[in-house]
Amino acid sequence: MKLTPDQFTAAIDAPAMLATTRAWSAINTGTANLVGLAKQAALLADAFSALPGEIELVDPAPVTVVAPDGREVEKPHGRHLVVRVRPQAERRVLLTGHMDTVFPVDHPFQHQRWVDDETLVGPGLADMKGGIAVILHALLALEGTRAGQAIGYDVMINSDEETGSLSSSALIASLAQGKYAALTYEPSALPDGTLAHARGGSGNYSVTVTGRSAHAGRNPYEGRNAIVAAADLAVRLKAMGHADLSVNPARIDGGSANNVVPDHAVLRFNIRPKSTEAAEQFRIDLTTLLEELATLHEVSTHLHGGITRPPKPVDERAQKLFDLVKECGAELGQQIGWQPSGGVCDGNNIAACGIPVVDTMGVRGGAIHSPDEFMIVPSLAERAALSALVLARLASGEPL
Repeated sequence: MKLTPDQFTAAIDAPAMLATTRAWSAINTGTANLVGLAKQAALLADAFSALPGEIELVDPAPVTVVAPDGREVEKPHGRHLVVRVRPQAERRVLLTGHMDTVFPVDHPFQHQRWVDDETLVGPGLADMKGGIAVILHALLALEGTRAGQAIGYDVMINSDEETGSLSSSALIASLAQGKYAALTYEPSALPDGTLAHARGGSGNYSVTVTGRSAHAGRNPYEGRNAIVAAADLAVRLKAMGHADLSVNPARIDGGSANNVVPDHAVLRFNIRPKSTEAAEQFRIDLTTLLEELATLHEVSTHLHGGITRPPKPVDERAQKLFDLVKECGAELGQQIGWQPSGGVCDGNNIAACGIPVVDTMGVRGGAIHSPDEFMIVPSLAERAALSALVLARLASGEPL
């Protein structure tokens, strides 16, 4: 049967959504907590089994990181949930979320508390256990409609979004292929429900600097100080920032005893390009800078990392998807607006595949990545109804 906007709202089980979200929030799923992630993944597989599709827990792709001593070592990750429904449908969409949070297993923020009748504080409630509940209940409502039977979809819930989706980026790209549109369930950009529109990109890098050790008193001139070279590099990197690019030197590992010229350092930094042009120019400038630094300080350098989230401009098709979300919101009595964001998410990766995406379809909330993270509870049902209506419109042939 075809449901009206009001019937979509009535089809959402708000108490069940809240109970599920709270239960998921009670599980610590910091990106490095593989035990917690495995428990969460099993619960998600059980919950999404209510949909008429196939469920798979996909192993993470290998990822290496640079240890403080400069060695590249493999970093383990949890498995990713994939649900496939009607893969042969003519029109298919992608819905994505993440089960990991920024709070490690030993973080003090592990419990929930009510601020008022509508505001609940808790780890991952907004970012994004609530968003996963929105995906599930929107699809359950959609499956009760005639339109729902005409559309296919994949759901991907990864375990490493908070650290850049390095072990799931290839999976995201694979699932995005051939999709008509995508929705991602990060929390709203503002507590009033404002969506994130265009986004800049993000890249994480490590530069290992190798110098030459020497006695700080007897023959310091024979040494080549890696810490000094890394510090010089940090200052020069910071100076490369401009209106379309921010550079954040974040940490230097290395050093030795006070009476030894240090021969080793690792500099870690992040960049935020607002455009693909800015990202490409930084790549060129960084190559030149590393060559100059090696010559000036008589050290060697090794670069690890790169752009993990390409910039996400909003093209004509993506804007039509934003407009559709706004129209559906109006039909449900929800005022939907948008603004650019300096943050990044899996929506960046999806957009880079040429797929129109709105990536803040999750709950209303705020203070994410802090011990004050909160979710506005009525937004669970609001956003589920919104997504169900958007998906029904897409299934009915809404052009993008």
